[in-house]
Amino acid sequence: MPESKEMIDVHVNVEITTETIQAIVENAKKIAGPDEKGFYRVDTADKVSEMISRFLLENDFERYVKNVENYK
Repeated sequence: MPESKEMIDVHVNVEITTETIQAIVENAKKIAGPDEKGFYRVDTADKVSEMISRFLLENDFERYVKNVENYK
């Protein structure tokens, strides 16, 4: 994420499909790979947070929330 924007962590409940969470877990495990004992050492909750944050930034969520018409 760009360093030029001041960012804060906000803890919220977000509804996503089971297919979405399965895809995140599967892809995170592929990237991390198993350790020497065959275990995957990846925090999938952190990966969900990272993916949602990146999506919101890349798709200009800030512009979206500034438009009062989106609150209806």
